[in-house]
This record gives sequence, C-alpha cells and structure tokens, in this order.
Amino acid sequence: MNRARVSIFPLSGALLLPGMDLPLHIFEPRYRALIHDAMARDRRIGMIQPRAEGEKAPLFDMGCLGHISHIEALEDGRFNIILNGLARFRVIRELDVSTAFRQIEADVEQAPEDEVLAAVERASVELEARRFAEALGYVVDWTAVSRLDDMSLINGIAQVVPFDPAAKQTLLEADSLRERAERIVQLMQIVGRIERNGGGTMQ
Repeated sequence: MNRARVSIFPLSGALLLPGMDLPLHIFEPRYRALIHDAMARDRRIGMIQPRAEGEKAPLFDMGCLGHISHIEALEDGRFNIILNGLARFRVIRELDVSTAFRQIEADVEQAPEDEVLAAVERASVELEARRFAEALGYVVDWTAVSRLDDMSLINGIAQVVPFDPAAKQTLLEADSLRERAERIVQLMQIVGRIERNGGGTMQ
C-alpha cells in the first residue's frame, strides 16, 4: 500500500470500483473546486460513501481512487465528468484543511490484477442476474453481457444494481472477485424475493 493525501467526493449510493467508469454531474461549488484542484494536479479524486447525511458526516472506512478520464465544462460552471476507478483506499484519518472540499490521509492499494471466476461461478451470477432483471422488469442485452470478462461483469453489476449504500459498501470491501460475486448473488436473491412478494428494492 502507498500512503497518500486524497481529496474526496463523499456521495451516498455511488460506487466506484477499480477498472470501472462512473459518470458524475458536478454542480455544488465545493465539488466544482474539487474538480478544479484535481485538474491542476493529477486529475485524481477519491469516491467514498458517508455513513450519514450532513456536510461533515463520518465516512466509511474504504473508498476508491479515480482518475478523471473525461471532463466537459458547462457554461454555468458545472462539470460532467467520467471517473475511471484506479484502486481502493482505506481511510487513516481526515485532515484539517482550509479547502471547501474534504481531504483524508489514506492507504492506497496497488491496482488489482485481473481475476477469473470458475465457469460454474460465472454461470451462477448470470443465472441470478437474469432472475433479478426479470423480477425488477429490466431490459438487458444478454448477448452483450455474455461477452464481458468476469471483472467487468461483476464490477458492472455491483455499480448499477439498486442496493442500499451499506450493501454497496460490502461489495466494495470484498477482497476478491469471487467474494464480490458471492455477495452480489446473495443480495440479488434477497431483492428478487422482496420484489416478487410485492415489496420495494433495498433503497
């Protein structure tokens, strides 16, 4: 791990994973300042979920460092950006800073190597994903899904599924692709049962 100072964008329900893209619309003044600062330095910011609401809400222990791979500056000062996930980080402490945006000291992991699921594990995820999509009425291009490599499939599902912030955090904190896949299957089964019984999602 590498110890680093990380400027952060705390956002509940937004999950960034290494190797994945996350589109964001930046409109609050403090986060416009964050983007200006990142673009003047190394184009990197940290995505992390707060544990509660409020400007200084406590943070979850783990987030993901991202690189601004695309930026569109709008006339009124807002930005549309695409953030590419680089590596997970673990919060050491929050720093006392004068900037409008929050900064932390963190241990940043090395970029993960590609992982592969066993054929039976991949089949289990795809089967549960089909059941889940059917239960929620999603229209999915399953041919395109079948062409995804294992990491893109698992991490893509983790980012887009309508799980609550705490559930999404467990997916980020999974230490292997296999563990993340197992958690996704369990969560999809829970949400699917709720939907089939006439309830809502885990929002």
